[in-house]
Amino acid sequence: MSADVTVVGAGLAGSEAAWQLAQRGFKVRLCEMKPEKMTPAHTSPLFSELVCSNSLRGDDLSNAVGLLKEELRRLGSLMMASAEKHRVPAGGALAVDREAFAQTITDAIRTHPNITVVPGEITAFPEGECIIATGPLTSEGLIPAIADACGEADFLHFFDAAAPLVAFDSIDMTKAWFGSRYGKGTADYVNCPMDKDQYDAFVTELAHAKEAPVHGFEDAGVFEGCMPVEVMARRGRDTLRYGPLKPVGLRDPVTGESYHAVVQLRRDNDEGSVYNVVGFQTHLTFPEQRRVFGMIPALANAEYLRYGKMHRNTFLNGPKLLDRYYRLKSQPRVAFAGQVTGVEGYVESCASGMLAALEMARRLKGLPPLDFPRTTAIGALALYVSGGAASGDFQPMNVNFGIIEHLDERIRGKRERYLKVSERALADLGRIIEREESGT
Repeated sequence: MSADVTVVGAGLAGSEAAWQLAQRGFKVRLCEMKPEKMTPAHTSPLFSELVCSNSLRGDDLSNAVGLLKEELRRLGSLMMASAEKHRVPAGGALAVDREAFAQTITDAIRTHPNITVVPGEITAFPEGECIIATGPLTSEGLIPAIADACGEADFLHFFDAAAPLVAFDSIDMTKAWFGSRYGKGTADYVNCPMDKDQYDAFVTELAHAKEAPVHGFEDAGVFEGCMPVEVMARRGRDTLRYGPLKPVGLRDPVTGESYHAVVQLRRDNDEGSVYNVVGFQTHLTFPEQRRVFGMIPALANAEYLRYGKMHRNTFLNGPKLLDRYYRLKSQPRVAFAGQVTGVEGYVESCASGMLAALEMARRLKGLPPLDFPRTTAIGALALYVSGGAASGDFQPMNVNFGIIEHLDERIRGKRERYLKVSERALADLGRIIEREESGT
């Protein structure tokens, strides 16, 4: 099949981009190097593999990522349809059975009549219209081609870490309980408490535990949104207690007791047989993970189904290189999508693939761009990537209300203000969807 567009990479961004283009009648060639070649973080041959957490984060419209998810739903996102189908309990968050989630997306892509999947690594830009969605672990074979096209010898990069997964039946539930913070949700988390002595001993060992070798790693280069747990331990004895191990809002439902620190585990599959150790992204050696995490009483005999891993993430200098449609300013036929652009997070990656595909489809049809405004989350994210920080120090960014256009009116109460921002965003998005559906 001859293709109108080539998409490189079948992660969240690439799969979404390919699907949106195909749904609009374009013939798409989707190039994916898995399983012939795997990255250090990937283990599955499925498309849209979730390599870190299984959570897509908050699902409320008072949360910026909740707004972004709702925008994607209304735009007909494949990722969001799969996420809703394979949702697992996670309090106020949207978490998924990661394998079922990826399988649904893979099946949809492979059976779409307008998509041809081409296996193997791509080492040069395809001819014609293309979207490069190779992710934060872009292969070494393609990096020189991107660097040459961008006119930059080096990519900006940071280090990212994945949390371990444990088998539920290996958790000592006599030393843990089910519950959500402040009683929200349906007791979706396994809570593993520690008293002060246990916590102090744990932090001491964690701060001095042996790390796996990672070339060029320095604490200063760690992305703050996905910081390894051992780095947090080195930053201060109470850093973890005010971060992922904060005990606030968590009491043992039987004894009513509060604890010095609480490690939370979140369900990672629909059956509830696999749990993610929340906030425990790490690059400790595997034996050290067993030893140090085993100091958490409920995890003393935990069976690790996946150890935490550390890997390099690569991203472009978006404000210098990309426009608001994620296209190369120097070569508009080439767009980028996903974390390689400098968006951070699963939902944000999907959103960049969505926007890049919608705008490319408009251009190929001879229609004017939609120009998603800064009042919408999807538009604000693209404008952040193409405009960057005022300081000029561009860093990867999760969607947040700080990058969305502020309200003209003054509203007291943060939740009420954010709900009003979301209400305006969805109204503006509705007008864009009307234009898209009418072909104007």
